[in-house]
Amino acid sequence: MIKLDKSENTEFLEKSIHHLEATGFENIKADLEGYEKPKSYSRKGADEKITPDIVAIKNGRKYFFDISLKSEKPRLLKTKWLFLDTLSRMKSNRFRIITTRGHYKFTDTMLEDINLSNKEPIKI
Repeated sequence: MIKLDKSENTEFLEKSIHHLEATGFENIKADLEGYEKPKSYSRKGADEKITPDIVAIKNGRKYFFDISLKSEKPRLLKTKWLFLDTLSRMKSNRFRIITTRGHYKFTDTMLEDINLSNKEPIKI
């Protein structure tokens, strides 16, 4: 989710973190009070920073998670997903998308648009 949507959706972010904890993820970092903030990546030529919503470790492998909710700026979200997917593949990590009811179609359309239709979103 992009920075604009984060303040409105902290409840879903917490729900996602609890789901990940229940499924065995540990060392969870999230841009939320009470958690360590994940590392941000700067875009060259722009002063925007890309920060994954959640970073966690399971079985020694690092996972990047991004929350998919309907957004006013889908282009920024697509850029973020492509970057996180590329970064995770370069370092043999994993990238997953978390979504919820009412946002499935938006998420599927976005994934098709950027040619990541092989990703199966985690539905909470």
